[in-house]
Amino acid sequence: MFLNCHSFHSLRYGTLSIDDLVAQASALGVKELVLTDINTVTGVYEFKKKCEENNIRPIVGVEVRMGSELYYIAIAKEFKGLSEVNRMLASYNCNGIELPSQPPLVDNFIIYPLAKVPENLRENEYLGIYEEELNLLIRPEYKKLIPKMVILCPITFSTKKEYNLHRILRAIDNNTLLSKLSEKEVCRKSEYFRSPEVIQEIFRHYPQIIENTKEVLSKCRFEFEFGVPRNRKHYTGTKVDDLKLLTRLAYAGLERRYGRNHEQAKQRIEKELKVINELNFSGYFLITWDIIRYSNSMGFMHVGRGSGANSIVAYCLGITDICPIELDLYFERFLNLNRKSPPDFDIDWSWQERDIILDYIFNRYGKNYVAFCGTNVEFKYKSIIREVGKAFGLPKEELDELSKNPEKVFRDEIIRQVQKYGRLLEKFPNQRSMHSCGIIISEEPLTNFTALEMPPKGFPIVQWDMHVAEEIGFEKFDILSQRGLGTINDTVRLLEEKRGIKVNIKDTSISKDEQKCNEYLSQGKTIGCFYIESPAMRGLLRRLKCDNYKVLVAASSIIRPGVAQSGMMREYIFRHNNPDKFEYFHPVFEKQLGETYGIMVYQEDVIKIALHYGGVSAADGDILRRAMSGKGRSLSALQKVKDDFFASCKQQGHPEELSAEIYRQIESFAGYSFCKAHSASYAVESYQSLYLKVYYPLEFIVSAINNMGGFYRTEVYIHEARMSGGKILNPCVNKSEYETTIYGDEIYLGLMLLEKVESKLAQLIPTERKANGEYRSMEDFIKRVPIGIETLQTLIFIGAFRFSGVPKNELLLKARILLGDFKPEKRFRTLFEEPVKEFKFPELKRNIFEDAFDEIEILSFPVSSTPFDLLQTKYRGTVMAKDLTDHHKKQVKMLAYLISRKHVPTKRGIMYFGTWIDVEGNYFDTAHFPDCLEKYPFQGGGCYLLLGIVEVDFHFPTITITKMAKMPFIADPRYSHDEEKKYEAQQRIKEDVSMTFRAPYPQEHEIGLPRNKMF
Repeated sequence: MFLNCHSFHSLRYGTLSIDDLVAQASALGVKELVLTDINTVTGVYEFKKKCEENNIRPIVGVEVRMGSELYYIAIAKEFKGLSEVNRMLASYNCNGIELPSQPPLVDNFIIYPLAKVPENLRENEYLGIYEEELNLLIRPEYKKLIPKMVILCPITFSTKKEYNLHRILRAIDNNTLLSKLSEKEVCRKSEYFRSPEVIQEIFRHYPQIIENTKEVLSKCRFEFEFGVPRNRKHYTGTKVDDLKLLTRLAYAGLERRYGRNHEQAKQRIEKELKVINELNFSGYFLITWDIIRYSNSMGFMHVGRGSGANSIVAYCLGITDICPIELDLYFERFLNLNRKSPPDFDIDWSWQERDIILDYIFNRYGKNYVAFCGTNVEFKYKSIIREVGKAFGLPKEELDELSKNPEKVFRDEIIRQVQKYGRLLEKFPNQRSMHSCGIIISEEPLTNFTALEMPPKGFPIVQWDMHVAEEIGFEKFDILSQRGLGTINDTVRLLEEKRGIKVNIKDTSISKDEQKCNEYLSQGKTIGCFYIESPAMRGLLRRLKCDNYKVLVAASSIIRPGVAQSGMMREYIFRHNNPDKFEYFHPVFEKQLGETYGIMVYQEDVIKIALHYGGVSAADGDILRRAMSGKGRSLSALQKVKDDFFASCKQQGHPEELSAEIYRQIESFAGYSFCKAHSASYAVESYQSLYLKVYYPLEFIVSAINNMGGFYRTEVYIHEARMSGGKILNPCVNKSEYETTIYGDEIYLGLMLLEKVESKLAQLIPTERKANGEYRSMEDFIKRVPIGIETLQTLIFIGAFRFSGVPKNELLLKARILLGDFKPEKRFRTLFEEPVKEFKFPELKRNIFEDAFDEIEILSFPVSSTPFDLLQTKYRGTVMAKDLTDHHKKQVKMLAYLISRKHVPTKRGIMYFGTWIDVEGNYFDTAHFPDCLEKYPFQGGGCYLLLGIVEVDFHFPTITITKMAKMPFIADPRYSHDEEKKYEAQQRIKEDVSMTFRAPYPQEHEIGLPRNKMF
């Protein structure tokens, strides 16, 4: 009886999850159910599974609407009927083709509302009659149509509370008040489940309509096989030819990577090719290779990472740059015959080049066969509370208060209603969006499985997420972007353009484990370098005195939140620095995990221990890892894995107590550990960026600025350039580009850094200069560039016309005379026909620090002087950062400029870790505990006087702060007569604040990892 059920995938309309919808139907004894969400098939596959679990026959379709107007309901007779609807919706969503009022959908039953009766009903078309419309059937024009009518009993909500929730969703969707919501925007009050018997009783006087409804249901079925691979099967056209090509490419790569006589590599390739072929993944590897081949032909850099880097075939094809033999990486972590879930390669490109790669994929493999995975953006309580409040008509002040304190208990009944419905909406899907990187390349047209949508980014998306994609048989290709590769790319280009130096940075042999790079690593001199520039990472590198690739790979893994939170980071640092102060508690751990001092740092380590201690196969070891990591975790599966492990250990003759301790460690580590191949890929890119920083620091930092940096704000990278010998110069209309650029050791800041200058204008200034020569004066600039007085003043204040030799004061007066009452339409007459009048300007003296305050106002940091130069005090501290290691357990007083601070929860409350520079420009770190912060809180960016005790922890000094005070700048000389504005500029100085919401790290005694033998 239920031909028209909505789930909450009918966005901002339905209130029932698929689970709830099916459960309610099952409770009422419903035996067949039709899911028809509005313009989407998002839920159909989950619906099929849930119905079959509850002995309900699933039928699917789509309710087609234009805005709030119901056109018709299409119910698929069988699976191919859904494809018809998908194609129609995709044409509308992606190509703007109007939805037909009478669709040619022959494999569907079409049900029209009475308001949309077509002139002639086709054989597969019916009219839906609501219970509220039964009294209309006495009219002759409707009575004659009874033979073509079916029962329309839509399902949208389940209770009165949920009906109100539906109305709130409609108000949010229409951006209106509940009180102003029109009837046509909401569903009928009867759209909830009742038993089939109750429905038939309502329609008892119209047996023909009941029979028609039953007949429609009986002629529909939704048959679909889950888990069948549906990706593009072959690259060449056949499985045999795919394997031939993959084998040829792998062996060609083997010779290139290893030479001709590397027996171990050859055996590994043969083993992998056999598994790849058995699992039918040759085409998947070749398509990935093809994308990389195109990228290389364009001169792009990429990073292949994730578990795919465990494969020697991927290494030989050039998909990854990680040698799995060097790092003892197990192919089984990526692919094995027991692994049912598909693999995926994660491949990064520069954020500037990713769209070019995407265009290639869509054009090469066909736009009907390629799309991004979708993702459901859910309502979040803190944000939805404002939307619900608006629907209830709360004034802005109350909305602001409620948004800041959403959990606060209010007396006002309306606010309490807002909170109640806000909580109900939490986790509801709000809109469909594009997965950040997951792409599907299908064997069949994608509309066989889903309608497509076109989000603003211009690439089509499917209507379900990556989890559904995996269930129905699609492996995604992860095409990612990052700024680190952009920095590396731009540095290489800049070196060739400015200095004629060619660096083949793709050749990792020049950068990986390079001696001078290793020196920088061990000292934590890595700001600007991919993944290793944060204060925490630089501190870790110094604690480890990290001076080689393998330690960097480990560092890239143990810095991850899960590993650090488990206490393993702390234990690794201890063992690395004290190799003689612990014992391996079993020989297997020494032999297999000697590189990481017997600690399971990587996911691959779980496989190693399962294999070499437990005696299980590597493939079964991967099952153990996956079962414990929470991926596809079920209690019964986990128990079976545990039983198998202990049985195998017993067969090996191991004592049960020892096996129990090892299992406890595996259980503890498997959930947080990081894929070693992933860490290794990151480490290679870190080395590439570090190599460029070490040997070409100025070009590297300029590129980091142009790629909008990484962990820190632009000011910090400018400081790095200055410390490397660069002369930093403010933007100049005759020297600067849109981006920051370099001439020798002179770095001209880019016009893009001027927030008050529109992007189009900032790009036009250098374009006009290149086309028609340098600007001769400010007047010449005004003639050639369409600019308003406000923007011109910004350029004057930053010194962009200093080439003219005319003082800023004079330029400002001239600008106001020339553009004060200027209208754009008068530009040519005013500036070209009338001669510029000559004025005699009074000579105005400027304070030497006026420029610095101009820079702070425009850029948020000074360029022509340092923040220390602007302080009222001349005191600069008793100790400098470079000497802190000599002051262990001693009190020091320092004057420092705040770079960043990190919020960290502890058992005693919130604390912060601070990163600073001293007057010599060197970095150091501080710890601020809750009791100290209460008395001496941070007060924004700027310079502080710090008092504290130095703690040197494994070569790395941190000052535990006991007192601190922000130090005032001198009065702004530009406002010497304005008491209010004198000290305003200091408030514009920025700081970087990062937040952490993890649990506190465990103390050493809480880690529980034995440091003694147990055998």
